Amino acid sequence: MALLGGGFSDDEDGLLDDWLLDQVPVPRPKVCFVPTASGDAPAYVERFLAAFQPRSCEPAVLPLFRRELDDDALRTFLLSQDVIYVGGGNTVNLLAVWRAHGVDRLLREAFARGTLLCGISAGANCWAEGSHTDSFGPLTHLPDGLGLLPGSVCPHYDSEQGRRASYRGAVASRELPSGWALEDGVGALFTEGRLTDSVTRLPRARVYRVEPDGQGGAEERAVPCRLLLPPHQARSLS
Repeated sequence: MALLGGGFSDDEDGLLDDWLLDQVPVPRPKVCFVPTASGDAPAYVERFLAAFQPRSCEPAVLPLFRRELDDDALRTFLLSQDVIYVGGGNTVNLLAVWRAHGVDRLLREAFARGTLLCGISAGANCWAEGSHTDSFGPLTHLPDGLGLLPGSVCPHYDSEQGRRASYRGAVASRELPSGWALEDGVGALFTEGRLTDSVTRLPRARVYRVEPDGQGGAEERAVPCRLLLPPHQARSLS
């Protein structure tokens, strides 16, 4: 599982998406974009296709607001994917629509079979037991998610005013379990619930582990992130 603080929807350099594809041990992985959280926004779908069609992969899109696949075809389609990439938007709406269509159950099955699940913003929140969200307007905690990643998730930790303090408060009060906070520009890879790789396309961006401090507050620990470099820079250093 991979949590992203960027990717095609935010970044021009493509470094996080390249890193993501490097995690899949097949030559041309099937990559399915799930834009549910944005209401299947057409412009978002177009950006995904523009970013992934030139890459060495087979991109596809799963729309649910104008769904065409029956239950059997939907299961066959999702379980054939190597990567399921969930876009940003509204976390609460995302979870509700998935459950109405049975997609939550299919994603659990795909995960058990080894499919790489990933996403940005709401698409990162959804995998955990809870998250920090603005789905209701003001920033708040959401004690809900698929629970495939133990703990909670907070996206946009550095870029949205009030996120850091609000998330730390929710963890301190135990309204959310301990979890992972992502600054924009990072990627975090989890294997069996453990953080196994953390990268960044921005020199100062970090992933943080946030836990109660035992004194009514919360403490955060910055996790070292490996800096991703464009191919030409990486070659010049090798």
